[in-house]
Amino acid sequence: MEKKGILLVVSGFSGAGKGTLMKELLRRHDNYALSVSATTRAPREGEEEGREYFFKTREEFEQMIAKGQLIEYASYVGNYYGTPRAYVEEQLFKGRDVVLEIEIQGARKVKERFPDTVLLFVSPPSAKELRRRLTERGTESREVIENRLKRAVEEAQGIEDYDYFVINDDLNACVEHVHQIVQCERSRTGRSREQIQSIREELKTFSK
Repeated sequence: MEKKGILLVVSGFSGAGKGTLMKELLRRHDNYALSVSATTRAPREGEEEGREYFFKTREEFEQMIAKGQLIEYASYVGNYYGTPRAYVEEQLFKGRDVVLEIEIQGARKVKERFPDTVLLFVSPPSAKELRRRLTERGTESREVIENRLKRAVEEAQGIEDYDYFVINDDLNACVEHVHQIVQCERSRTGRSREQIQSIREELKTFSK
């Protein structure tokens, strides 16, 4: 009996390494599907429809909103970004575990609409380490780094809304930790109702 997949929402501080963590998770384990977002921004060089994003016009995106075709969405720097419901549900019904990498507000919206969603927050082992990672990336100005740290202060207030808090110190260990969390979630009784009922019905035939 094929079980429905698990919807896994991953959030974390900028610099926590959640993107690298998710890529490695998908590389090592073939049952995961990374959700592809829809956006109204123009494709960048090398990006493909359905791989990086589903590219939509503003009118198309707003129609998706009106028809309830998005699990969550937000406007950022003049463009819409959102998670298409059809793609996620298709993968889940195939039994694949779908990973969404989104921020806290989006994670809360997904949990409201899909209560079985597993929320996972990724963090470095300390605030000092977070600052070090942001600084040593060498890709952003001091002002941007300070803004990211201020944002992290706000994000830290919502960590208790998540089901799991994962420290990304050693990448290999963290990838396997996340995978084990998902495997344990698959064994929850609430996700096995059909199989449990099937066994109950079968057992009844033995007592006749």
